[in-house]
Amino acid sequence: MLIKRASGIEIPSSQITSEHHYLNRRQFMQGAATIAAVAAGGTLLAGCRPPRPNPEELAANALRDELGNAANTLQEITHYNNFYEFSTNKREVAVLAEGYQTSPWEVEVGGLVRNPGTFGMEDILTRFDQEERIYRMRCVEAWSMVIPWQGFPLRKLLDAVEPTSDAKYVRFETVYDPENMPGFSNRAYNWPYVEGLRLDEAMNDLTLLATGIYGEELLPQNGAPIRLVIPWKYGLKGIKSIVKIELVAEQPTTLWMAAGPSEYGFYSNVNPTVDHPRWSQASERPIGKQGRIPTLMFNGYAEQVAHLYDGMDLQVNF
Repeated sequence: MLIKRASGIEIPSSQITSEHHYLNRRQFMQGAATIAAVAAGGTLLAGCRPPRPNPEELAANALRDELGNAANTLQEITHYNNFYEFSTNKREVAVLAEGYQTSPWEVEVGGLVRNPGTFGMEDILTRFDQEERIYRMRCVEAWSMVIPWQGFPLRKLLDAVEPTSDAKYVRFETVYDPENMPGFSNRAYNWPYVEGLRLDEAMNDLTLLATGIYGEELLPQNGAPIRLVIPWKYGLKGIKSIVKIELVAEQPTTLWMAAGPSEYGFYSNVNPTVDHPRWSQASERPIGKQGRIPTLMFNGYAEQVAHLYDGMDLQVNF
């Protein structure tokens, strides 16, 4: 993982260069380089100019994960989305979600905790230091992206509410808004969207509550104003537009477990050796690139999370 923390020697979130400012700076630098070349006695002939670079690609190439993979462009990240509350058509979600109201917004946190509470987004953004984290995202449908998130570790919120000793799992719930989210008319799913993690998974430092992308606020199609990101698990675990977090003693039944228990297990760890019943998980298609690449165990985050599953049969606990 690549992390920019809001303390120590790292750059504070407020100083992270957004895509907009990054592009402007790059364009300025390119212009300055051209002026310098001409001033040195060179000339630029129209037929000899190199192709004008795509600004979004420049921004993406400047941000890479720890394996050297360039981030996807903002266009790709915001216009190829699974968000079934709006639509099952990935390329339609952004259109249907445009203008969806995500302010004001509150997240209720309770259950088996000592300090239950309801957190407004303004409280969340000021109370918990925001970090930039460049994570790989692997969808269960065998495509992938690299995304520069902004957010904070879920464990910080859980520490604030103090789980009791009886808490073993964390249950998450998405907003239920059939008036403004047309996907709720699809009766194939047991709405609202519910997800869950084991408590130790939730407390792992990689587990992120994301509030932005490229230094800007999340857009509705990406799960605004706050969503879950667990980079070693398939993207379906990354519940969007969260309104409720509950500490519980029993393993929650997630939306996808209820919809397809033979296809989707509680853990949903990225595992190239366990195929989906209808396709292989051994490789993936990076969005915006040609061809396929091998899928890594735990999406390449084994060093940070493999210990969570010591002694478990990951073929059975899929």
